[in-house]
Parts: sequence; C-alpha cells; structure tokens
Amino acid sequence: MELEGFSERLMRYLDHVEYRRVETSEDLEAIEQLRYKAYKAANVLPVAVPSMIDDADFDPHAFVFGIYYFEELVSTIRLHHVTPQHTLSQSAGVFPDVMEAYLDAGLTLIDPARFAVDPDVAGEMPVLPYITLRPSIVAAAYFKADRVLQHVRPHHAAFYKRVFYAETVVDRRMTEIYGLELTLMATNTHTTGDKLLRRYPFFDSGVHERRLMFGRQDKRSAFDPLTILPSARLVANGKISGAIAGLDY
Repeated sequence: MELEGFSERLMRYLDHVEYRRVETSEDLEAIEQLRYKAYKAANVLPVAVPSMIDDADFDPHAFVFGIYYFEELVSTIRLHHVTPQHTLSQSAGVFPDVMEAYLDAGLTLIDPARFAVDPDVAGEMPVLPYITLRPSIVAAAYFKADRVLQHVRPHHAAFYKRVFYAETVVDRRMTEIYGLELTLMATNTHTTGDKLLRRYPFFDSGVHERRLMFGRQDKRSAFDPLTILPSARLVANGKISGAIAGLDY
C-alpha cells in the first residue's frame, strides 16, 4: 500500500472518530473496564494492583482520553505533561534516572501511558494504534514539548521507530509492577516534528482542537462540546492552519 493511500485511509477513519476528555466518574468507569479488558487479553495486568484507576489519573497534568468510533468506546490513553516544575509521570517509575536527566536539562515531555485498545475491535481496525496515539502529537504541539516518550514492550519498539522516528533511550529494563521488560524511547519533536507531520498528516491539528483537548476547564467555555472532533482533514485541505515548525515544535 502506498503511503498516500494509507494516510487517506486513516483520514477516513478520523471522519468517524471523537476524542473525549474523561472528566466524569461514569466515563472513568468505562475507561477502567476497557483498560482491564485490554490488559487481561494481552496478559499484562499489573501485579497486585486492586484497580486500573490510580492517583496519576487525577493529577492536574494528566489528560485521560476515551477514543470513540461511531460513538463506541474503542480505545483509551493517558498523557502526562511533564516539566521540571511538575515531575510526575508513568515513565519515572521505571526509568527515574533518565527522567531526572531530562528534567535537570530543563526539557518538557509528553509521557503517554495506559494505552488500551478493545481487543474485540483491534483486529477490525489495524489503524487504531495510530488513532489512539494521535493525542500525544497534538499535546506536543499544544505544550511545545521537547520530547514525546514511549515506554513500550521491546517487540513494539520497531513500530515507534518507524512511525514516530523514536530513538531508543534504554533498550530493556525489568519492571516490578508488570513483571516484564520495557524499552524507553523518545521522539525529538524539534528534529522530527516537521517530517512526521508531512509523512503522516493525520497527526496534525488546528489550534482550536489543541485547546479543546488540553485547555483546562477554567479556561474553557461552559458551552464547549464534551467530545472533540479531529481537525487533521481541515488542515490537510487548507481550511485551517496546522502546527507550525519553529513555533509549536
């Protein structure tokens, strides 16, 4: 399949996708159920953890998203905006030395975690990982982050290297909470942002979408929609401006 064909195929999926910021107990319950279902199917349930919802979900720098396809919840992801002033992140639990070095250098990071895809849908939607991970790229533009991190199982590293131009930071490290090895990777937004968005335009976004995704409630209108529609097609068709090199990344 040619790259242009793949990009347009993903755009067609995005036409029926909504991103929902999870801010209600009802939505959070659905997220917990999906996490459990996906992690159990992959045999990676955390050891001795009573719930798939934790304190990090309520951190002020955390953003939990449900991804809906034709109004059905199909996947979820949590993003942390990590700064030298706000250091909480999922990756710090496994790679504290690396995270400390990044923050000591003054870098800001987007740290995705709790990636979960409905196993009943995954086979029918092989593009779902791209759609689920898209908010991490939108977040990088909104926060002007220096890196997007990926702590993943080693056999998934090739995907992140190919799609996100991610570099391996730590090849393998055993985790106590999951009882398996993880690899830490990082996408340098400054050196790869432009070619990433050119190659995969469905990762691009307009200013309005970014604000809806990551602006906090006290900065948003009471009439803002509960769900957020992707703006990548509008950017690709020249209707609105997307992320700008040198300004957003």
